[in-house]
Amino acid sequence: MDAPLVKLSELLRHPDDLDKIPALKLEFTRKKAAVDSQLRGGLRDQLETTQAGMNGITDGQKTLQLIRDEMMKIDTLCSESQNMIKDFASINLVSQAHRNFGAVETMVENLQTFNDRLNRVEDMLKEDEEDKENMPNLLRAHYEITQLRNIRDDAMEQIQRADDPGLQSTLEDYFSRLDDAIDWFDEHVGLVALNMINLLIADNNSLVVRLAIIVEAEEKSDQRVEALQEALKDHKEMATRFQSITDGAKKVRGYKEKFLKAIAVNCEGQFAEVREEFLADPTKLEKLMRWYFNDLNAVKQGMVPLMPKKWKILKTYGDIYHQLMHDFLVGMIDDPESSSANTLEIINWPEKYYKKMRKLGFAESDLKPHVIDNREQELVKDFRQLIIKFLDQWIERIFAQEKKDFADRNVEGSNLDTDEYGYFRTKNLVDMWRMLREQVDAAGNSQRTDVAEGVIDAMFLRLRGRQQSFQKMLEEEAARYESDKEPELEGFQALQDWLIATANDQMACIDDNEDEGRFAYLSSFKQKFEPFVTPQYMERAENEIALLRESYIDLSTWCLSKFASLVIAVDFRAVMPTFFTPKWYETTAMKQMIITIEEYVGDYQQVLHHSLVDIFIQILADELLVQYLAGVRNKGAKFRRTEPFQDKIFNDVATAFEYFRSLPNQDLSADITQTWRVTEDFNALLTAPKEQLPDVFEGFKTKYWDLQITWVEAVLRARDDFERSMLNAVKARAAQIDVVRGPETIMGKIK
Repeated sequence: MDAPLVKLSELLRHPDDLDKIPALKLEFTRKKAAVDSQLRGGLRDQLETTQAGMNGITDGQKTLQLIRDEMMKIDTLCSESQNMIKDFASINLVSQAHRNFGAVETMVENLQTFNDRLNRVEDMLKEDEEDKENMPNLLRAHYEITQLRNIRDDAMEQIQRADDPGLQSTLEDYFSRLDDAIDWFDEHVGLVALNMINLLIADNNSLVVRLAIIVEAEEKSDQRVEALQEALKDHKEMATRFQSITDGAKKVRGYKEKFLKAIAVNCEGQFAEVREEFLADPTKLEKLMRWYFNDLNAVKQGMVPLMPKKWKILKTYGDIYHQLMHDFLVGMIDDPESSSANTLEIINWPEKYYKKMRKLGFAESDLKPHVIDNREQELVKDFRQLIIKFLDQWIERIFAQEKKDFADRNVEGSNLDTDEYGYFRTKNLVDMWRMLREQVDAAGNSQRTDVAEGVIDAMFLRLRGRQQSFQKMLEEEAARYESDKEPELEGFQALQDWLIATANDQMACIDDNEDEGRFAYLSSFKQKFEPFVTPQYMERAENEIALLRESYIDLSTWCLSKFASLVIAVDFRAVMPTFFTPKWYETTAMKQMIITIEEYVGDYQQVLHHSLVDIFIQILADELLVQYLAGVRNKGAKFRRTEPFQDKIFNDVATAFEYFRSLPNQDLSADITQTWRVTEDFNALLTAPKEQLPDVFEGFKTKYWDLQITWVEAVLRARDDFERSMLNAVKARAAQIDVVRGPETIMGKIK
């Protein structure tokens, strides 16, 4: 069949495509003709099928009418024949008396020989009891018991019609031994039925066939009884006319149902044994179920030829076994004694189960209901959530311990550890990553990528959440010192130690040393879960890993920035408000701050991750510069032409440069000193003549695109010659400047 037609709008996109219309018209006409031809053919076939069906119905109705006509003729002939024979009533009466006499004679003989025949049956059953593996008399015993049953049932039926309770009680006592023999025989039949598979394996086909003959005979007898009972129930007027053909069993004996029940009981017994072993060792489920498939294979190979075809014995066994497999697995899922490991094995079982059943000839669509009621997704979700629940509990416990350690940090050593390089580290990071690896193993052991991927997703979320929680904990504690709520500064140095340790932790998560074959926690984590997930998921996981790596860098940088802001807020609290005020000229505040920074760097560079030392110095230098320039907002800050503020600024900057230029890393030194050269533009704003201020501002803004006009206004207002016109001129120039945005500069940090 031709492919679906494309939209006309897609064929005629351009004016030149109009030339294609004749060709398209021919193409569409051809396709339409083909479709019309197919439709006509389909309609013709459908009409022929419908006509054939209607003809069949008509022929059936004609045949049914012919049968009715023939039956009416037979009934008419039967009625007329009675009138055609002279003295028919008398002949019929004599015939009935003869039949009754024969029946009484037979009944008397049966009653006289009943006990002898029953004794022979008991002898046969006793002999079979002694040879249970072969039971040579099983078939003969069944025949005799069936005959004795029929004798008893006939006698009891006749005595019930006679309405003689005394004689009925006598007969019941007379036949009582038969019930014991029947029970004994049923035990033998049940024993054989329960051991059908073992008999097949032992190649005892004879006993299997004899049981099949017995059950089939009883099945036919039951069908006859049920049919007769149904006929008599619907046509009670016929009951008296057909009493003469009611010889044989009078009740349904249910041997076929007992046979099927025995199959189920035997299978249930095996499942009961499996349950105990499965609870003890969930990993052995496939091994524990070998008997199941061996039984069905034995039925397929050995029993099918021995049983009546109409029984479809393989399908019968398969349906019974499958239902019990379903009941077992669903029961185990809901069993309070089963563990998550049991559930996990059950989740993975259906695929293996249906594969094995297909080899035995059972299609999955024929096995109803689904072996675990299609609960795979529900169970996978539950199992995944169970792992995530344990994951959350572990993370909560670890974080609770970290908060406790942080609250009790005033002990010696600040409740911190040091690694093999001497770097400060928190105590619980190793435990957290070990726990994550264990949970990855738990998810990986499920042998299901959907479980592993769901757990890994949850881990990514928890790792980000842990960073946020840790940062919030440090932020809240630092805020108490920054707001001067801890005048005694108790725990301040320990807080600084924790900031350094936390920064180191972040680097430990991402600092790979491939040359030495040592991988950081995050890379090891990735290597751990990679075998358990799909390549498609791994592509997405790579993005998550990259985001986590960036967030670790961000948190380590945040820790160092918070350290620097604490130094400004606490160590420099007394001197920062004096900058650019009259008191500024009288002190050497910058030198004191540089000395303090130098001491901090000296104290922490041995316990700070080597890759963070230069960043730490850079952040301290930048924070000092930001706070220095922000000093123009200090109360009383004023730059008077009569005072040597230019010399003082030069001395402050020179003091800073002296330290920064002495740093071992000359590249870092050059970067910091270059950043501090912004003070030259700051000085230009303070000293430029009024009429040149717009040009000075424009040059400043060109170099530092994120220069804030609010800070420029504060600088101008700090000049002793400030006039409103100066600010208006600068703002007017600011409106005219079209600067190119770039990376954030130091001026972007000064509001």
